[in-house]
Amino acid sequence: MLPVIVIVFLLAFIFSMLGLGGAMLYIPVFHWFGFDFKSVAIPTGLFLNGVTALSAAVSYARKRMVDFTGSLPMVITSLIAAPLGARLTHIISVDVLMMLFSMVMMLSGAKMLLSSGNAEPTELIAFKRRIMLSAVAGLGIGLLAGLLGIGGGFLFVPLLIALGYPTKKAAATSAFVVVFSSFSGFIGHFANGHFNWPLLIYASIAVLLASQLGAWVMKEKMKSKWIKQLFGIVLITIAVKLSLAS
Repeated sequence: MLPVIVIVFLLAFIFSMLGLGGAMLYIPVFHWFGFDFKSVAIPTGLFLNGVTALSAAVSYARKRMVDFTGSLPMVITSLIAAPLGARLTHIISVDVLMMLFSMVMMLSGAKMLLSSGNAEPTELIAFKRRIMLSAVAGLGIGLLAGLLGIGGGFLFVPLLIALGYPTKKAAATSAFVVVFSSFSGFIGHFANGHFNWPLLIYASIAVLLASQLGAWVMKEKMKSKWIKQLFGIVLITIAVKLSLAS
């Protein structure tokens, strides 16, 4: 189990810098190490996703990098939709889930790489339009997050940037939103009662430590362009690897 925990620590460090929970890689890693995809990998990945995001979000909130008011519509709608998506995992095959997982990550990663050279946004779009778009997008992302066992951060970050948030604030705010969609989706899986408790406990400790370190590095050392490039590369790499392994 030690190799899995070390990998989880490294992943939490990277993903906390990007405003992500890390489930998009926690889940495949658990699957590759022999844990059942639906009954162990997805619920454990969702829980760790929430822990990683929560730990990072607390750090970002202390630095006043999180837009709590602007993120509220996404929080509410994704919170509602994530458990619904979680219930759908029982009627959709693993192969279909893996294919969806790969496709959405590839598209999101490509978009982030292509936009990495763009200037940082300087103004948010109109408040009413931003609230409406956030609420609608939160429904779709929450449904997908619960279905695939992810927090949805890799979709929230590009959305927030499109709404006019600077990259670092988008990543920090995404971490806050992901907390709710992650734990909401986890509750949808919890009823099944399939957990590897030693894995869950040791991995939770690892992500708590790593996410605090990652949040500090993002705030103090990373440039916005680097965050976008790292974001895109990570997503595309995972999508390709997952497609080949499935």
